[in-house]
Amino acid sequence: MIAVALPWSVLMSIRQKLLAVLLVADSVFAIAGCETAPSAAPPPRPPEVAVYTVETTKVRITTELPGRTASYLVSEVRPQVNGVILKRLFEEGSEVKAGQVLYQIDPAPYQAAYDMAVANLETAKQAVEKAKAALEASLAAQKEQEALFHLARTNLERYERMYEASATTAMERDQAVTNAEVAEAALLAAKARVETDRKALAAAEAAVRQAEAALEAAKINLDYTKVTAPISGRIGRSRVTEGAIVTAYQATPLVTIQQFDPIYVDIPQSTSQLYRLRRALEQGRFKAEGTDKVKIILEDGTVYPHEGILKFRDVSVDPGTESVIVRVIVPNPEGELLPGMFVRAVIELGEQQDAILVPQQAVQRDSRGEPFVWVVDKENKVHVRDLVTDRAFGNRWLVLEGLTAGERIVVEGMQRLKPDMTVNVVPWTETSSTASPTKGEESSKASEPTNGR
Repeated sequence: MIAVALPWSVLMSIRQKLLAVLLVADSVFAIAGCETAPSAAPPPRPPEVAVYTVETTKVRITTELPGRTASYLVSEVRPQVNGVILKRLFEEGSEVKAGQVLYQIDPAPYQAAYDMAVANLETAKQAVEKAKAALEASLAAQKEQEALFHLARTNLERYERMYEASATTAMERDQAVTNAEVAEAALLAAKARVETDRKALAAAEAAVRQAEAALEAAKINLDYTKVTAPISGRIGRSRVTEGAIVTAYQATPLVTIQQFDPIYVDIPQSTSQLYRLRRALEQGRFKAEGTDKVKIILEDGTVYPHEGILKFRDVSVDPGTESVIVRVIVPNPEGELLPGMFVRAVIELGEQQDAILVPQQAVQRDSRGEPFVWVVDKENKVHVRDLVTDRAFGNRWLVLEGLTAGERIVVEGMQRLKPDMTVNVVPWTETSSTASPTKGEESSKASEPTNGR
């Protein structure tokens, strides 16, 4: 390419021509802009909102509380005599019956003690027989002495009359007096002998009873060498083996047996829940028609096929948790529930006839966390309405205060709403994913009240 140098006058002429062209173009654009100035904008259309018409329905009030399963019966098996374990007679983890022998403790020393007790009892019985024979002999001797005493008294009286009639001598009369005194002393000795033999017999009979008690104790100890199951249930692992030395009533159990058909479900219920329930009943918000049936929900969310029965509520409050224990007894024939499992229990409390349930998505929260809704009046203007809610029923809130049947509330399209704004209303259609229970059959799943208003 060859560069050509233009004169300065030529360059200035070209520049002036370009400036003139630009000024003409600006003027043309300005004139065109003035001729096409926009007119006034039309007013915005009212926002469209989906509304739900409030209506009353009948709901069953329930509460869902967490709990844990506990064995219906628990027995820690301990030995009741000292000795050496000879045999273990059960399979760990199996079902055992009450009275089934679990362990055999060496019975030899207890068998010897039992045999000795049998011999001592026999000796005591023979002593009783001897004491009875001695007593019978003493009684016979007493009768003999009584006869001799009466004879001596009769002879003395006869000698007294003869002596008064001078028919006998004083010596003979004195001999009769002596004979009577001797007979009386012999009778007293015979009676004392009888009393002694009675006491001896009583002592011998007491010895028999003592020997019988010793025999019973020896038999009990001998029977205790067979360690039996006190209850029926599932047995755990053995903590001792054959050859181990055990002591009576030792601290460590040999094995533990648990019975969990039926099984307990212990549910802590806060005192605040009890107060709210009591106030609701007093205010007549619902009628107490609850039953003692309790539905059990497993940890994975499935419903347990057997319903439990509410047995009792504890009479004292745990100061650590400020709750009372509600105990439910649940059938467990398949053994699906094991002690210590976490479950949820649905307890029916009562029924509310004229309940107001609104979609949860219609309820908003203010900066303080208090619930409110947008209410549409007859002129299709929206207003803020504060609510008092109680608990959730599926995807709806139970409203205690703030709404009446027939009012319309905004469910969708509330993002741009302002108080007293006019809106375009369309009915809200509930999708299958947000569908609530059939009207008249709603029931609560134990959601607690969401506010205290």
